Amino acid sequence: MEQRVNIKFCFKLGKTATETHEMLVKVYGVDAVSKKYVFEWFKRFRDGKEDIKDEPRSGRPATSTTPDSIERVRRMLADDRRLSLRMIAEELKISLGSVSNIIHEHLQKRKEKVYAFPTLRKSSNV
Repeated sequence: MEQRVNIKFCFKLGKTATETHEMLVKVYGVDAVSKKYVFEWFKRFRDGKEDIKDEPRSGRPATSTTPDSIERVRRMLADDRRLSLRMIAEELKISLGSVSNIIHEHLQKRKEKVYAFPTLRKSSNV
């Protein structure tokens, strides 16, 4: 949102989209929006659209990541931590992406590395 405000500011100053993008890169570095994005917003402003908020999108709103589903995933993992994402998704009837989001973003769980063949330490007496 912050960069959109800056894009609109540069547009009103009469800067070009390319100049605006170069300035954003100087300020935000790798976090700057793409040149294509800047051009899209310049087109919106040229077409008379002043609002910097996204236009409403059609489609169903995301409803899978609710407090209830987060709690259900947490309980399932507490009962059996070897459950796969697919198994949880099928049980709760939500998408794999939603399950992954719940586990990684909301429950802050990370996959543990398990080695099939642990390394053997050499004894200093050998």
